[in-house]
Amino acid sequence: MPKHIKLLLRHALGGAFAGIAFSALLIWSNVAGLRHLVLETADGPLAAGIMTVFFVITFASVQMGRAIMAMAEPEDDNDLTPPRNGELVAVRVHDRG
Repeated sequence: MPKHIKLLLRHALGGAFAGIAFSALLIWSNVAGLRHLVLETADGPLAAGIMTVFFVITFASVQMGRAIMAMAEPEDDNDLTPPRNGELVAVRVHDRG
């Protein structure tokens, strides 16, 4: 399997575990009465499942995006941005007229 596919799958799996853990933490801590919703109503398990699936999708996507953005090459210093130490630099401007 190619390295980039392994990288994405590894980060997607980590994000999926984070989504499941976050969903379980929300239900366990009874935020907004979620534990009551899940345990006391007929459609509670369905609501918990949908919530968990959406958290898994969101967290896995964020982890994959973060992994891709972390692969960027370091930028070169040959651009025209001012130096980061706060010193002003004189720039020669030519008149076209």
